[in-house]
Amino acid sequence: MEFKEAKNKFVQTWGALGSQWGINKTMAQIHALLMVSSVPVSMEDIMDELQISRGNASMNLRALMDWGIVYKEYKAGERREFFTAEKNLDELAVKISRERSKREIKPALKVLKEVSSITSDNTKEEKHFIDQTTKLYDFVLKADNMLDKITEFNENWLGRLVLKIMK
Repeated sequence: MEFKEAKNKFVQTWGALGSQWGINKTMAQIHALLMVSSVPVSMEDIMDELQISRGNASMNLRALMDWGIVYKEYKAGERREFFTAEKNLDELAVKISRERSKREIKPALKVLKEVSSITSDNTKEEKHFIDQTTKLYDFVLKADNMLDKITEFNENWLGRLVLKIMK
């Protein structure tokens, strides 16, 4: 397999996986393209490579920058904007974990807390509902706290040292 074919296969596969991770295909493809590019890439080059519109490229680049995994770069003498992706995979994992927690887990926790705190008439069905949603809330909260600890651990210099030793 030649480089261009391998690069295209990676970008297409990463894009397909993106929808399973809760982001759209184009957003994942842009991220993949930037992640494997050794130099910053212009929006025009992204549009050409992925055959997407300026609006689609702009919207998805903005979303990736909001996630903190894509950065805008400027080149002296160039009017165009260039973009690059986070290359450190540990840092990428931390940023994605935090963003997904903020966008998905925290809102779910809020709903679980609200629905498990209903006033009950003490019917069997209501007791079961409250019991199950409370257990689910506790489980999701523990998982979210564990995720927070892992990302804090990764940011801590001692934690990074321990992870390096474990590798």
